Amino acid sequence: MSEHPMIQSARELAPTLRAQSAAIEAARRVPAELSRELGARGFYRMLVPSALGGGEVAPSVFATVLEEIAKGDSAAAWVCMTGATTGLLLAYLEPAAALEILDGDPTAALAGVFAPTGRAVPVEGGYTLSGRWAFGSGCENAAWRMGGALVFDGGAPRMTSSGQPELRSFFYRAEDSEVLDTWNVSGLEGTGSHDLVVEEAHVRARHTTSLLLDAPRHDGPLYRFPAFGLLATGVSTVGLGIARAALDAMIERAASARTRGGQKTMAEGELVQVTIATAEGELCAARALLHATLDEVYAHASGGGAHPSGALTDAHKARLRLAATHAATVSARVVDSVYHLAGGAAIWSSSPFQRHFRDVHVMTQHVMVGQQTLKPVGRILMGLPTDTAQL
Repeated sequence: MSEHPMIQSARELAPTLRAQSAAIEAARRVPAELSRELGARGFYRMLVPSALGGGEVAPSVFATVLEEIAKGDSAAAWVCMTGATTGLLLAYLEPAAALEILDGDPTAALAGVFAPTGRAVPVEGGYTLSGRWAFGSGCENAAWRMGGALVFDGGAPRMTSSGQPELRSFFYRAEDSEVLDTWNVSGLEGTGSHDLVVEEAHVRARHTTSLLLDAPRHDGPLYRFPAFGLLATGVSTVGLGIARAALDAMIERAASARTRGGQKTMAEGELVQVTIATAEGELCAARALLHATLDEVYAHASGGGAHPSGALTDAHKARLRLAATHAATVSARVVDSVYHLAGGAAIWSSSPFQRHFRDVHVMTQHVMVGQQTLKPVGRILMGLPTDTAQL
């Protein structure tokens, strides 16, 4: 099977990203010119419906693209991941409203925060939105931003028919918000994940949606695939790319670096050989599990499983989250092994190993791949009643 053009594009761009990596980290953001390049290659719109001009790529393509970009620069991959998953929500809007946000500019970035840390009050024609959202990755390059909020009615949260507070996602223009320079962190510094603040902005009803209440307005297996599963996949595949870059860098170093005394290269050391082999096996196995699961679930969503409708079961969602969380965990373990193998060479700011170490351990802190995500997975595997809303 021929390789998807977007994967080829990501692989071709990776060396350029690697050359700019230090500058991206120093700037604490992806530069505007580079962001436009990422947009021009379609990376922000990978999950946008093709009817709206997006890529509508299969989940395995989405995952591979992010992994290839992360091999070059983790921050660039991260903002592509957050931009693409924000773009997924455009499938839930009326097409005309989604096109207003896309605004005819294929290079435009998208930035969004799903966490419902805002407050929305219904008014004529829409909502009055206020709130503060942390982790606004790539926000400085986005003309439109998105934030999650609780809907309030009469001073109290509005409840859904299931008795839960109503959560919605709101798209608003960049000029309706303020970026607070808060992103001073240990890793993924180049993502520019600053706080976003909105104070009583009017958001039209057509620019809001709810992943938990609304149905996609576009058919196709991508929009029957679990949205939170795609987000978890994106986070973990950035980790896989970081781990691959770290392991490749160590293999290259081992071939030339000399042990103390200068008689042998690192590669001739037995501990190095065992460590590299173990890390390679773990990384390849974790990646294989994730992609096999993505393909299986996507085939079912395409109508290739027992249910021609493409409806997914809780077991599908659980296996997907298990594979993503496992990939994230293994990625960190591989980077850790490489970091320790590098010894003192890993501590210098000029060393790629220290950045891989810092970046991968920020990735593991994401709520979509933390160890707590395995709780509902374990319950489903054991046949216990489980709330699957966040799977």
